[in-house]
Amino acid sequence: DTERGRERIHDLLEETREGFKEVGDGVKRAQTWPDLNPAQRYTNQKLSREFASALSEFQVVQRRAIERERASKAALEEAQSGQSPSAEGGQQRQLLEEPRLAEQSEVDFQENLIIEREGEIRQIEQSVGELNELFRDVAHLVRDQGDMIDAIDINVENTLTDTRGADTELRSASRYQKSARNKACC
Repeated sequence: DTERGRERIHDLLEETREGFKEVGDGVKRAQTWPDLNPAQRYTNQKLSREFASALSEFQVVQRRAIERERASKAALEEAQSGQSPSAEGGQQRQLLEEPRLAEQSEVDFQENLIIEREGEIRQIEQSVGELNELFRDVAHLVRDQGDMIDAIDINVENTLTDTRGADTELRSASRYQKSARNKACC
């Protein structure tokens, strides 16, 4: 739990969030492609599902990072609050003045770290909000695909019904035509 490690985690989360945003935009564009054959539609739907799954997993990781950052911040604040020595007496005051200055600079450093971490936490929370919005968009796309699949299913059933009706009509017309020929020949 070092400053460098926290920065690295923050950078990785930010890069990953940007990557998800780009991929999400690509998935949205792919959903609008017209005239896809069934294999392409299946691949498109599979891509959407896998993207939604990966996005969900990333959100879990991102939430854990935020929780750890908050816990680290709380521990830092607690450690900082315990650093307030009081020195009394002339000679002791002179002897303790130098360490107090060092402690004050440490307190200032810790306060700066806290402020920086709070900023990072706010930025991560904003990133989580953006990812949630992206996740809602993907869910909307998946729901639309379900509606499209339902429409395709209904159209296939209607085509089957119409085909059966046409077959019945053709058989009836064929019998009628044979009957008319037989009457014409007699």
